[in-house]
Amino acid sequence: MSKRLQVLLPDQEMTEIQRLARREKLTVGEWVRRVLREAREQKPANDREAKLKAVRRSIGYSFPTADLDEMNREIERGYQN
Repeated sequence: MSKRLQVLLPDQEMTEIQRLARREKLTVGEWVRRVLREAREQKPANDREAKLKAVRRSIGYSFPTADLDEMNREIERGYQN
């Protein structure tokens, strides 16, 4: 399902966008969709604060663990059985 998005731009900006779209042989709508997609892909899924909050929250947990070399040996033994 598609949704319509209305964005109001000053005439000068719209003229520039039309020029850019023409240069790439695209409609203005397709040019805007591509630019929005590219911008969305460049943004991280979570912002910095959300990541820091998750790291800080994880510090409070106490999960069992072992020496890295020991864990790797156990994993290898599991593959061999």
